Amino acid sequence: MPITDVMKKQLAQRRKLFFKICLKCGSKNSISATRCRKCKSGDLRLKNRALAAKK
Repeated sequence: MPITDVMKKQLAQRRKLFFKICLKCGSKNSISATRCRKCKSGDLRLKNRALAAKK
């Protein structure tokens, strides 16, 4: 069931798409993080937000 309310949709997108992923351990970190919360590594990347085509 698709979300029709604009505010709820923006909130859901922010929670699901805007975070960083550690390249060493794979844990999710906040968007403002500079080091991993789990392994303290500085190797972070943004989550890929490109929309993939459904098969």
